[in-house]
Amino acid sequence: MDLVDQIKATNAYGCLECGKCTAVCPVSLFSQRYSPRSMLTKTIRNEFDSLYIDYDLWSCLTCRRCDAVCPANIDYSTLTQIVRSSAQDSGFHGKCSHAGAMELLQKTMTTKDLKQNRLDWVTNDLQIADTGEILYYVGCAPYFDVFFTDLDIATLDAAKSSVKILNKLGITPVLMSDERCCGHDLLWNGDVENFKMLAEKNIESVENTGAKTILFSCAECMSAFMNLYPEHGFKVKPKLMHMSQFLAEKLSNDELNLKESNTDITFQDPCRLGRHMGIYDEPRQVLKHNDGEHFHEMMQHDKKSLCCGVSAWMNCDITSKGIQKERLKQAKETGAEILAVACPKCHIHLTCTMKDKFVEDNYHMDIRDISTVVLERME
Repeated sequence: MDLVDQIKATNAYGCLECGKCTAVCPVSLFSQRYSPRSMLTKTIRNEFDSLYIDYDLWSCLTCRRCDAVCPANIDYSTLTQIVRSSAQDSGFHGKCSHAGAMELLQKTMTTKDLKQNRLDWVTNDLQIADTGEILYYVGCAPYFDVFFTDLDIATLDAAKSSVKILNKLGITPVLMSDERCCGHDLLWNGDVENFKMLAEKNIESVENTGAKTILFSCAECMSAFMNLYPEHGFKVKPKLMHMSQFLAEKLSNDELNLKESNTDITFQDPCRLGRHMGIYDEPRQVLKHNDGEHFHEMMQHDKKSLCCGVSAWMNCDITSKGIQKERLKQAKETGAEILAVACPKCHIHLTCTMKDKFVEDNYHMDIRDISTVVLERME
């Protein structure tokens, strides 16, 4: 399918010029120079020379807020991915945050005979296996925690808590020593070739374990397996579940006994878990777990949720900080003590802004992964 046909498939030519996309776009709320409709207009006018270096193309968060309100059913997020891929083919690339370190890490993982010390974080109290029916996909958390030591953040707590919960339920999960990055960020940045290399390696590794179910703490990793891999010809045979779905299922089957908690809590909907995969109820079922008296929704939640402000490590700037500050403000306004997250990127980006020396103390919150919250209530 050529570029024009790919663009047509997103229904871009059906734009009604109503402006609803711009009205709900998080980036547009904090940057007057940005407009989803502007990017779409340049695309259908074939103004690619200017579009490839345009702020609009590389600042889109692909969070799908615009997709959710478009009366013409335009798939803006996929359109962005298509144009970015075309830009990459033409030698153009957006500005990666952290000097491109995260992107370099992902590309490094495409190396055929790459040797990793992936399971160094697994302590003796965690029971894991090489083969089995339930596989826990860790994602890049082991690398995140090394790279973001200055934030004093531990995204690996999500993995450790998940394994402990599984062990308490009598399950010894499979962890892959040769697991690679899922490739999610590379694809959304337009690097289709390296994404496919990572997808192929991960599918092969999963098949070697004999797993029938894959569990994820990272919403982006699950979205890659559920949406992106099949879209690019990679068949994923095991059942896919986010940990919040797995926990909700165990809770409904009376297999997960949680003690009462008087701690007020709110929840950050990751855009990949919510608008990309339609998973809204299960995290709330787990966090409420009884009468829900201490669970509080933010002003914008579910399909209208505000994302964490950075996508695929691209363009982390003052606009991103504005989005993150607004989200922390909404979380604080609920009166909650804990902000539960279901994706390590949300954890990292919101923590980064919260610890910025220019951000007031009234934005500070205790941010924890949903599995960590559940583990504490089990003990």
